Amino acid sequence: MAVSSVAERWVEETAGLTKPARVEWCDGSKAEYDRLVETMLQDGTLLPLNQSTYPGCYLHRSHPSDVARTEQLTFICTTHKDDTGPTNNWMVPADAKAKVGGYLRGAMRERTMYAIPYLMGPAGSTMSRVGIMVTDSAYVVASMHIMTRVGQVALAAMRRDDDFIAGVHSLGDLSPDRRLILHFPEEKLIWSVGSGYGGNALLGKKCHALRLGSWQARQEGWLAEHMLIIGVEDPQGEITYLAAAMPSASGKTNLAMAVSSLPGWRVWTVGDDIAWIHVDAAGQLRAINPEKGFFGVAPNTSPKTNPNAGTHARAARGPRRLAGAALEAGHAGRPPELALHGAGAAVSVHRAELGGAAGRADLRLHLRFAPLEGHPARVRGVRLGARRLPRLGDEHGDDGGHHGPGRRGAARSDGHAAVLRLQHGRLLRPLARHRAPRVEGPAHLPRELVPPR
Repeated sequence: MAVSSVAERWVEETAGLTKPARVEWCDGSKAEYDRLVETMLQDGTLLPLNQSTYPGCYLHRSHPSDVARTEQLTFICTTHKDDTGPTNNWMVPADAKAKVGGYLRGAMRERTMYAIPYLMGPAGSTMSRVGIMVTDSAYVVASMHIMTRVGQVALAAMRRDDDFIAGVHSLGDLSPDRRLILHFPEEKLIWSVGSGYGGNALLGKKCHALRLGSWQARQEGWLAEHMLIIGVEDPQGEITYLAAAMPSASGKTNLAMAVSSLPGWRVWTVGDDIAWIHVDAAGQLRAINPEKGFFGVAPNTSPKTNPNAGTHARAARGPRRLAGAALEAGHAGRPPELALHGAGAAVSVHRAELGGAAGRADLRLHLRFAPLEGHPARVRGVRLGARRLPRLGDEHGDDGGHHGPGRRGAARSDGHAAVLRLQHGRLLRPLARHRAPRVEGPAHLPRELVPPR
């Protein structure tokens, strides 16, 4: 692969800090992915599921203390606090580097450092952007294969030698006391240490596509939004693309994977989590899904609420799927929301992440990833709102249309494990907020999940 001198120098400098036993550049090939999976199966990092019912699917279990995004440990590190935005945690860049630099120093000893060039967005699209991350987790590498376009396709999309978001991830010792996710927008840099879970570790997702993506978008004149994108096809074959802005745990994926019950109508899935939106020369909104696959939590996902999720996970063709499961502390007494069957036994999980490449269009899940390569969807409408059941309906009155968007934009979703500071089971945050409000948790939460006073 043709790696730029800037990228090579940055990887070498990072290796000098973390002291890995070896450095391996990832090429994104199927052979590389298969080798990683085989290695993880041999060392027990992955467990095979029942290959007759879930062909090519595996179970990955994170540490019991590492079961969700840690919003309270996520910081934006800018020179001026005002640049952080009203809903994010802020830390002085020098203080952040001094603290986490100590955690990263020597963190990869006796481990392999994987250098992953990845592309967010379709190959050939002017709306796509490049990242290069390093990690000491083979699971993260395999998941990045699923969620992004890895290898030469990313390097070829660089507009100049330094045109990439740089990300450093290390499992460290997985101690919650030494776990932080830091973003340095002014340096186009991400540091994450102490977690191997989902959005904390797959730096292309929330860290790049939303947090640094929004900074990059502001500089370049576009939008990085916490939105799903769907296409609604009428019986005449006309497709109308819609975006929907909804907080975490409010039904984005279930809506994005909807199956129409109307004769002759179909719903096309373009993206279930993130939208990058530009305004074209004619003043029309154009959107892409920067991700290549699906990676999300599974509570409230079932054959009833989202039949396509299970169908897609069981699909035998295309890249293999990883299923990362993490039990929440204190929830063992609740009935399982999902059962993954492997090695002849059922593994019940109450909170799980499901990862899958978006490569099949012959399921009931109608995917528009491939047909939209390089051709962004023209967004005709944007929905703002959230699911909060049973306490509050999805829609609000809007006083003649003047305040509806504002009310829906401030909609509060049901609480989820990414943010522990809850009030009466509700998450007090607007759309795509990355800060945990400082309020006490409700009494019904397990003691392990309630933050200290």
